[in-house]
Amino acid sequence: MTLGPVMVDIAGQELTTDDRVLLAEPLVGGVILFSRNYHSLEQLEKLVKAIQAIKKPRLLIAVDQEGGRVQRFKDGFSILPAMRRFGEIYDTDQKMSLDLAQQCGWLMASEVCSTGIDISFAPVLDIDKGVSSVIGDRAFHSDPYVVSKIAQAFIVGMNEAGMLATGKHFPGHGSIAADSHIAMPIDERPMCDIEMDDLKPFQFLIDAGINALMMAHVIYSRVDPQPAGFSSFWMKTILRDKMHFQGAIFSDDLSMEGAVIAGDYQQRAKISLETGCDMILVCNNREAAWDVVKSLEGYDNPASSLRIAHLHHKQAITRDDLVNKPRWKEVKNLLDKYVEEPSLNLLDPTNYTH
Repeated sequence: MTLGPVMVDIAGQELTTDDRVLLAEPLVGGVILFSRNYHSLEQLEKLVKAIQAIKKPRLLIAVDQEGGRVQRFKDGFSILPAMRRFGEIYDTDQKMSLDLAQQCGWLMASEVCSTGIDISFAPVLDIDKGVSSVIGDRAFHSDPYVVSKIAQAFIVGMNEAGMLATGKHFPGHGSIAADSHIAMPIDERPMCDIEMDDLKPFQFLIDAGINALMMAHVIYSRVDPQPAGFSSFWMKTILRDKMHFQGAIFSDDLSMEGAVIAGDYQQRAKISLETGCDMILVCNNREAAWDVVKSLEGYDNPASSLRIAHLHHKQAITRDDLVNKPRWKEVKNLLDKYVEEPSLNLLDPTNYTH
């Protein structure tokens, strides 16, 4: 059996009968967890074990645990700085910034992996242009080179903990004010501007071996009429052929407003997979998740399944073993100095996929 191309969510803190039936479907290959799925470390570990027991190979389990205002699990986990803090530090002390970013990547990934979860959808590789409220302080910096260097350090830390990275949101969400969760963002820049700016961190990290990327629900109108996550031009011509990316490609959540242009859920799923995604996310709409799974009956892409299965975390460590490591205590105390009050959010981010 191989892993299917659909990643779904669950409603609560334990699996229901309907959850178990859906997760057992051959076309479901992953589960994404949100704040509503978390109450305590003990509860989370039981939930993860229950999900892992559904099938073999085990389902890929993901979470958005970036840091800053996008951190699903808080009580019992280290509170992480917003990624912009590392960019601010870089402007005055490059070595300190890169060291802190690496330690932060390690701390985040170590804590997430210790619960059995495979990946956090991180880091953000978007450029902070000062116009996108949904990106904002989630981005490392306004300079593509600085974003590349800090992200690389963050990923080194993640890899040390046994977690592979997922860069987002390709080809870049930082230049548009509209939020793709609630609107259809349109970026009117020419390709040359995107290549000289937004694509640089992605190319840098592809060359460094990043294992997964998540697409942006953004239309780059002077390049292609379709949103990037439904565009063979962006995923095949640019990402696969020109940039030589060999890792896994995730859609962003097909429930977002930025995906509506592609049609109903069945059409969104079909187009996304046909144009290049390896795994599609269908969140916060169980009826739609069932519709998508039923509509994809007979779908089979062994190459995509292998790319997804490769993302299972590589290093098992219990939470007790982790918190007894001197490094965990030292890094936690070090990063506490850089945590600020949560940024003002017009959206409740707890149930959004980013």
